[in-house]
Amino acid sequence: MTATTLLDLGDEPYVLLTTFRRNGERVGTPVWVARDGDHLVVITPAGTGKVKRIAANPAVELTPCDRRGRPKPWATTVAGRAEVREAAAEAEAAREAIKAKYRWEFRIFMAIEKVARRMKEPQRVAVWIRPSEG
Repeated sequence: MTATTLLDLGDEPYVLLTTFRRNGERVGTPVWVARDGDHLVVITPAGTGKVKRIAANPAVELTPCDRRGRPKPWATTVAGRAEVREAAAEAEAAREAIKAKYRWEFRIFMAIEKVARRMKEPQRVAVWIRPSEG
């Protein structure tokens, strides 16, 4: 299968989300992604590097990958525009979309993360990703 549109990537188990530093350097992070209407959603703790980079430059690239961030051999990279949504309701809606897609894997990961963070739940934000214009 070859994903050709941004929304097609919502079916992929992992996507390499590439953000850009101020100097233009690419930074790729493998993420879980889910389709939510006309856009894709990612959840991440507030204040992460990708959140800061998106605030400075909303251009992103998405590439199907494995859990370690290695692009799949057939992978096509798709450009998009990301927007960080900090409202609790939007973060929760994105969390529910991810939870519905990944089910038990999501629950296990979140439980392990909670233990690793000594039972402290980080504030999470939603990242909405839409196709690039033109």
